[in-house]
Amino acid sequence: MSERSLRGTQLGSRSLESEVGVEPAPRQLVEFVCEDGHRFKVPFSTDADVPDTWDSGTHGIGMRVGVSEVEEEDAKPARTHWDMLMERRSMEELQVILEERLAIRRGEKAPEV
Repeated sequence: MSERSLRGTQLGSRSLESEVGVEPAPRQLVEFVCEDGHRFKVPFSTDADVPDTWDSGTHGIGMRVGVSEVEEEDAKPARTHWDMLMERRSMEELQVILEERLAIRRGEKAPEV
């Protein structure tokens, strides 16, 4: 009997609460223009820091209307595995470790350090 009581209610697809007294968060529509002239608008919260560029998803990156130039951020180069390794070991230490590993690989006894 309980199986029939939920039939047709679209359980989970609709909220059973009313929207009376609920106000959506204040928003602002910001317009962006791609290099090819495609214009699109993106909603942001009025409290949000609006970026100067936005990826439209179809036409590439658009610049916010009213912004003449985008400031280039000084991005630090990504630290690679090699950079992090060189912070911990010197080339001499790495050479010793390499010789030990190669000796073990050849079946020789590893040199005592």
